[in-house]
Amino acid sequence: MSTETASGGFALHTESMTGLHWLGVALATITGVIHLWLAYAFRADETALAVAFLIAAVGFFGGVAAVLLDYRRRLLYVLGIPFTAGQIPIWYVVNAPNFGATGIADKVVQVVLIVVLAVLYRRES
Repeated sequence: MSTETASGGFALHTESMTGLHWLGVALATITGVIHLWLAYAFRADETALAVAFLIAAVGFFGGVAAVLLDYRRRLLYVLGIPFTAGQIPIWYVVNAPNFGATGIADKVVQVVLIVVLAVLYRRES
């Protein structure tokens, strides 16, 4: 289903999206929301960390928007894999040995997102 906005600007192009695309959108949205919440939570005490979380959230939400707009999806898959994967070792270094449930859940979501992005890239090659 393709949907045109009221202003005639951007149009969603979801007709070519499969269940795997939607799973990727859901996973990226979940980790984006977690990072946005963390940016808010760290805003007063750890400004640099809050900014890093905000940048990550914007990256995930930007990727979701681009996929929904069908803007260079294959490139997004390729860029999304290291963007997401790079956060895992950083999280480990920053949090070791005290890993919270939110962080662990977020990393599980991110690992599944990496798999989804890799499969989507291979399917669309």
